[in-house]
Amino acid sequence: MKRYDARGSLAPRDIVARAIDAEIKRSGAQCVFLDITHKSPEFLRERFPHIFETCLQLGIDMSRQPIPVVPAAHYQCGGIKTDVNGASSLRGLYAIGEVGCTGLHGANRLASNSLLEALVCAHRAAGRSIANPLPKTKVDIPPWQAGNAHNADELVVVSHNWDEIRRLMWDYVGIVRTNKRLERAQHRIRLLTEEIQEYYSNFRVTADLLDLRNLVATADLIVRSAMLRHESRGLHFSRDYPRQLPMARDTVLQGG
Repeated sequence: MKRYDARGSLAPRDIVARAIDAEIKRSGAQCVFLDITHKSPEFLRERFPHIFETCLQLGIDMSRQPIPVVPAAHYQCGGIKTDVNGASSLRGLYAIGEVGCTGLHGANRLASNSLLEALVCAHRAAGRSIANPLPKTKVDIPPWQAGNAHNADELVVVSHNWDEIRRLMWDYVGIVRTNKRLERAQHRIRLLTEEIQEYYSNFRVTADLLDLRNLVATADLIVRSAMLRHESRGLHFSRDYPRQLPMARDTVLQGG
């Protein structure tokens, strides 16, 4: 396998992730290796104490051995559209961090984004919610009626669908995307949505089932957003639209 010397290089996460992904696909390897053995154990323990100890627990001495790594996909940067106070269009609903779209994020997931959201937007959202409290209302929520639903007899269906969504998102909607892969993902997600909805209607609700339903809904939103963006920008890289458009624009999906 090729060995790349990244000393002196500080490429963004999306560039590094795509390079790793391309090398793994080219070579058929399971991973690439991060080699920092040119640094002393004392340096590594001081600079990377958590990573150093974690690697040791996994049987890897990073001062003597390269670390096997694979890229991780950040599927979205931004979610619910809000103002800089984290307030959404729905009164009382605030969203910050990677679940929110405050307008302060770029197209990449960077540590500076997280710091800005966690400190500034969290502070502003808390102040805004305190200054504009919701009126106190008493809501009588009736007990949940399961109707004719009964306990699931084959929970393997839930775990299988969960694994399938994860796999198709990684294979078709991962670090590098194409129109064909997105179309395949969308087709399969539609079928899974029907299966999960039927399961939801016929069996008693469980936390795992709700997680599964939310998972497929989120996957659908990500695929639809990706199909609407005909360019490559930040975390979204498409082989069919490799260039970046001159003007950035948000991909906004309206609720039905």
